[in-house]
Amino acid sequence: MAIHLLPPHISRLIAAGEVVSRPLDVVRELVENALDAGATRLEVEVEGGGLALVRVRDNGAGIPADSVALAPVRHATSKLEPEAAAVERVSTLGFRGEALWAAAQAGELHLVTRPAAQVGASEVHASGEAVTVRRTSAPAGTTVTVRHLFARLPARLRTQALPAVEVREITALVGRYVLHHPGLHWRLTVDGEARLTHAPADHRGAVASVYGPLSANRVLRVEAQTTGGLGVRGVVSRPELTRARRDRMHFSVNGRPILAPLELEKAVIEGFAELLPSGVAPLCVLDLAVAPEDHNPNVHPAKQVVALADLPGVAARVRAAVAEALAQHPLARAAPALLAAPEPQAAPARGTFPALTLVGVYQELYLLAQGEGDLWVVDAHAAHERALYERLARELAAAPPSDLPEPELLHLTPEQVARLHERASELRAWGLTIEDFGAGLARLRTLPAALAALPVPRLHEQIVEAALGGGPDPRREVLGRLACAPALKAGMLDAERGEGVLAALSACEQPWSCPHGRPTVLRLSERDLAHAFGRRGVRDVARGRDEAPNLKR
Repeated sequence: MAIHLLPPHISRLIAAGEVVSRPLDVVRELVENALDAGATRLEVEVEGGGLALVRVRDNGAGIPADSVALAPVRHATSKLEPEAAAVERVSTLGFRGEALWAAAQAGELHLVTRPAAQVGASEVHASGEAVTVRRTSAPAGTTVTVRHLFARLPARLRTQALPAVEVREITALVGRYVLHHPGLHWRLTVDGEARLTHAPADHRGAVASVYGPLSANRVLRVEAQTTGGLGVRGVVSRPELTRARRDRMHFSVNGRPILAPLELEKAVIEGFAELLPSGVAPLCVLDLAVAPEDHNPNVHPAKQVVALADLPGVAARVRAAVAEALAQHPLARAAPALLAAPEPQAAPARGTFPALTLVGVYQELYLLAQGEGDLWVVDAHAAHERALYERLARELAAAPPSDLPEPELLHLTPEQVARLHERASELRAWGLTIEDFGAGLARLRTLPAALAALPVPRLHEQIVEAALGGGPDPRREVLGRLACAPALKAGMLDAERGEGVLAALSACEQPWSCPHGRPTVLRLSERDLAHAFGRRGVRDVARGRDEAPNLKR
C-alpha cells in the first residue's frame, strides 16, 4: 500500500492511547500534575475500576483563569519552556502537555480550578475536541474528573482488565507515590470505600501506611549526599525482612517513581554483602536526586523508565549508601518468641558488638552467653565462619600471589569460560590467574598466598568454581566457600573453643552474619523470659534489648 497521511480524526483515536491506555494511566498523570502544582493534600477517587470515574482533588497552585482554556489542548504546558534546550533539563514530573488532552480524547474531562489569590474558579468541560469554559465557585486547588473512559472507543474498552485487577494496580501505584512523597496527605477511595490513607510522615511512616507497621519497624534510614550532587534518601529493611521477589524494591529519580534498572536493584543487594542470603531481596524505598541534565525521563510513554547519564556511578553510590546505613546499626536478630511475639522494641544507639560472657554450650554447636543484660545464642559454626572469612580477607590483601610449581589444567563449562573472559582482570587483581587454554580448558597459574596452603579438600577446584560461579562478587564467593570448610561443625564445640569463637567474633568488623547471610547471633531479653514464665514484679523491668522503647530488632 502507498504511504499516506492519516486524517486528524483517525490519528486522534490512535494518539489517545499513547498516554492513556487504561485507567491506571489517568491516575498517574493526574497525580503527577497535582504534585507538580505543589499540592500537600491529594485525594484520589475511583469507581468501576476507573472506567466509570477517576477523580483527583488537590490543594495545589491551581490554573489561572486567563490560561485555563489551554489546559485540555495537546502540547499546551506550563512545565516546559518552548525551547529545545528545555527538554534536556526536565525538573517536573509532567512536561509533555498531553495528559488532560489524552484524557479528554479517551473520556469526558471535567476540571475545576482556582489559584488561592484568584477570586472565583474556572470550570472546564472537554470531550474529544469540544471544550467549554465557564466561571464557578470552588476552594483553592484543582479537581479533575474523568468519566466514561473509552466509551467512544469500544475496541479499547473490550480489552480492559477486570475492575478488581485495575483497582489493585491503582492501589499499588498510589502506594508508590505515598512511599516517595511521604510528607503529604494522601487518600485513595474506591467505590466510596477508603482503601489507603496517609498523614504526613517520614519514609518509615509511609512504609507503615503501605505495608503495615511490622515492616516499618524493620527498616533503617538511608541518607547520603555526595560531592557529585547525587542525593540518596529513604529506607532499607533490616536483613531479616526479605522476600523471594524484588517487588518491594522501590526507586524514584527526582521525585518520579521509576521501573528501576537491574543495576540499581543489584546495588542495593550488594550493599548488604553477606548480610543477605542469596536468592532474596530486601524492602527498600530510595529517592535519588540527580541534576536535571543528567537524566532523561522522555524515553518511555508513561515516563516510568528514565535514562541516567552515569548509571554505574549512581549504582556505586547507592551501594555505598546502603552499606553505610547497615553499618550504623546493631543487626542481631531477635530470638524466636517463647510464647507470643513481643511488641517491637528499640535498638541500642551504637552498632558495635557487645562484650559477651560464655554461660554454656548447647548441643555442641550453640553458645549461650550474656551481655548488655540479655541472653545471646551464638551459632558457633556461623560465627567461626565469619571470623575465618574476615581473616582470609585481611591476609588476601597483605601477601603477593603464589605461583603454582606447575600450572594446573582445568575443565570449564561454556558459562565458566564466558565468566572467565569477563572477570579475568578482576581475578588477577587479587592474585588468582586463570588463563583460557581453548577447547573448554583453562590453566590455573597463581593463587593468592592466603589461600594456597589451606587444608581444604579439592582446594583448586573449589576456588575456580566459586570464582567463575553466578555470584556478583567472585572474591566474596571464594572466601565464603573456603571459610566454611574449616569452620567448627556440630559435635566439635567445647567451652574452650567457645571462648575463642566469642573472642574472634567480637573482633570482626561485621559480626552479625556469616558470609552466606545467615545470622551469627540471636538475642533474648530477660523480660521475654520473665513473661514466658509468668513472672511479674521487680524482675519485670526493661533491660537490654527492651530498655529503649522503640528498639528496631
